[in-house]
Amino acid sequence: MQFLRSLVFNIFLYTGLIFIFILAMPTLFLPSKFTLFFGRLSANYMVFIMRLILNTKVFFHGIENLKRTEKFFVASAHQSMFETFVLQIPLDGPIFILKKELLRIPLFGSYLRKIGAIEIIRETTTKENLDFFDKVKNKINNEKRPLLIFPQGTRVKPNEQVPFKKGVGRIYDKLNLPCVPVALDSGKVWPKNSFIKYPGNINVSFLEPIMPGKNKDEFIKEIENKIYTEIKKFG
Repeated sequence: MQFLRSLVFNIFLYTGLIFIFILAMPTLFLPSKFTLFFGRLSANYMVFIMRLILNTKVFFHGIENLKRTEKFFVASAHQSMFETFVLQIPLDGPIFILKKELLRIPLFGSYLRKIGAIEIIRETTTKENLDFFDKVKNKINNEKRPLLIFPQGTRVKPNEQVPFKKGVGRIYDKLNLPCVPVALDSGKVWPKNSFIKYPGNINVSFLEPIMPGKNKDEFIKEIENKIYTEIKKFG
């Protein structure tokens, strides 16, 4: 039964996303706000079919923490493909940091460039990576949209507590902005690299901002503790 439900969900998911991507093609020649609209549309579509087919509801907690400061960046736990789409709903078109390989995906990569995603070449030292943090700072200084990063560096299991990448500390130090941590439990419904999706609601919690001024190591320790402590509360 769960296999059949997952099969139907995946068919609707990828067919729907392809349709939205094709529908959005004219926005590549329009201001980026039109492309961002289709990004949020794809996120809302995903939430809709999760509820319809998987009987899964998405609950956003702590939305008020996104309004505590005018400018901020967001550091989120990462357990599945779910959050890379659905966080676009409450964040209203965030700026992503992502692997350079994603920009090579036909059409999808074009949309990522259009909305100003910032690429990084992981596990290597290049001229582009040496300029990376300056690039991030310049981008955020010129945008009203928040930066969204996944400091675990990859998708992890719900009960897995991997150390955060040091890059999140450098971004915090460079931007000198409040950071809103995000805890979630999407992996229990949508596990990493799994075709099968499971029933159960998904919680997404926006925690109190961590204000600028801490040293990088102190910040990383605090954000790890905040996110992992909140995830444990989901049960």
